[in-house]
Amino acid sequence: MDVQPSDHVLEIGCGPGFGAEMICERLETGKLFAIDRSESGVDRTKRRCAKYVDAGRLTVRQIDLATLRVPVKRLHKVFAFNVNLFWVRDCADEVALLHERVLPGGGVYLFYDSSQRDLVPNIVRKASLALQQGGFRVSVVDQKAPPVVAIIGRR
Repeated sequence: MDVQPSDHVLEIGCGPGFGAEMICERLETGKLFAIDRSESGVDRTKRRCAKYVDAGRLTVRQIDLATLRVPVKRLHKVFAFNVNLFWVRDCADEVALLHERVLPGGGVYLFYDSSQRDLVPNIVRKASLALQQGGFRVSVVDQKAPPVVAIIGRR
C-alpha cells in the first residue's frame, strides 16, 4: 500500500490489531481510523496499539462500514483483510461512501487469504465488480507466498 507518514487511512475490520500496528508504525502526522463490528476486535486492537491511541495516531471504533461517518474529510488509503462484505452481498452503499471519501489518486485495498484456491475466482470477480461499479479502476495482484490476493481500487 506504500503508506506514507502523512497518510489518512481507514481499516475496515481491524480484528486483533496486526494491520493497525503495522500502519501506525509508518505514520507520523497521518492517522489511522480502524473499525470493526466486533467489540472484541475493537478491544484487542486498542490493547495491542495502546501507544498509538495515546499518541493520537489511531482511533478505533465499533461500527460497521454502512453506518460509518469518517472523522476525516478525505482518505488516502482504505484497506481490509478477509472482510467478506465486498464479495458476499450487495455493498453499493459502502463502496459509494468509500468513493466519496477517498482522494483522487488514493486507493481501496482488499486483501484475502487465498490458500483456498477454489474461492479466489469468485472473490476476485465479485469484489472487483463492486469496486468498478462504484467508480474505481481495479487491478488484481495474486501472490503465492504467502497466499494472498489483493483487489485494488484506484480513484
